[in-house]
Parts: sequence; C-alpha cells; structure tokens
Amino acid sequence: MNSPYPSALLENAVNEFANLPGIGRKSALRLVLHLLRQDEGRVANFAGTMLKLKREIKYCSVCHNISDTDVCNICSDKSRDSSLICVVENVKEVMAIEKTVQFGGLYHVLGGIISPIDGIGPSDLEIASLEERVKSGEIREVILALSATMEGDTTNFYIYRKLQPYGVKVSIIARGVSIGDEIEYADEVTLGRSIMNRTPFDESYKLVSK
Repeated sequence: MNSPYPSALLENAVNEFANLPGIGRKSALRLVLHLLRQDEGRVANFAGTMLKLKREIKYCSVCHNISDTDVCNICSDKSRDSSLICVVENVKEVMAIEKTVQFGGLYHVLGGIISPIDGIGPSDLEIASLEERVKSGEIREVILALSATMEGDTTNFYIYRKLQPYGVKVSIIARGVSIGDEIEYADEVTLGRSIMNRTPFDESYKLVSK
C-alpha cells in the first residue's frame, strides 16, 4: 500500500509527533508542516530546548516535583508552611493547585496512583518517602489531593493507613471536585475551595464506607 506522504522524512516526523498524548495524525502533520516553514535556527532551537529539558531536568529530592535544582523553589521557600504537606498524583496537579493561590504549604508528588489493572502498586510510587517525611515529626497535617476516582480513593486509603501510626492529621480535599473528576481539569475556583474546605480523612472514609 502506497504511503499518503510524499516524503519518508515527513512521514517519520509525523509519526513522532503523533506519539505525543492528545495529538492525532492531522494535528501532527500540521505541527510538522509549521516547523518546516520556520528557518533552520528556530527549528534547531526547538530541538535543542527539548534535548536540554530531557538531559538536565531534575526532580526535587524532597517532594519529587520537577525542578532546575536539587531542591525545588517551593520546598526551599522559607515563607511556606513546612508542617503542611499536600499529596498529589503528578506535577500537573502541583501547578493546578498553585494557580489557585489558596495553599501555602509544601507538596509531595507520588508519581501516579495505585492501579492494579495497570500494574502500579504502592512500591512503584513515592509513598515510602512520604512516610519518611512524616516520621520526622515536623509534619502536622497531610492533605490528600488525589483525583476522585476508584484508584484515587484506593491510594488515599492506603496512605491513610500507612500514616496512622504517626498520629499526624490526615485530611482530604472537599468533594467540590466531582466523583470521577481528575484534579488537573478542575477549575481554579472549585479546586481552591476544595483545598480550603478539606475534611479529616477518617470522617470522609466513614461516610463512604456506610
């Protein structure tokens, strides 16, 4: 079968862009053709930026957020409440919550949520490092801000049970975020109110289990 593309180089480039999440082949072709219309210097700058990102990006040694340094600018900010940790699934949720300007504590990025179907267990996530942070005795509250899905709630409960021995307060964001919704897609007002109106996790769990 003949390829619809007039050039194998063009087809290969389209295939690479189409591998990106949310990019179909039509969008991939449009992006590639856009790059072809740019001068070589601009394309080189684009490629160089992506390579530099891949080679030099770091993950915060404290919270696992993306960073340019060993400790991210949030964890190193002395004006933030270091006794308050908000647990999120990925870096995208950190950015979403920061946009609300309603949270002044620190974060802990799990790197995913427990999902047996996808082969993701507790040991694949940054749960042990969260437990170590709580063990220090400097944390007064841990806010669970995971997506309101079955996998998110499973992860919430697992973390809650792991942290129980340390006597730390564990709360969960208010369900202003609808059941089944993902945090990154919640609007800023709803997400901000959910953070501010969080409830103790044990009370939330009792309501769900009834």
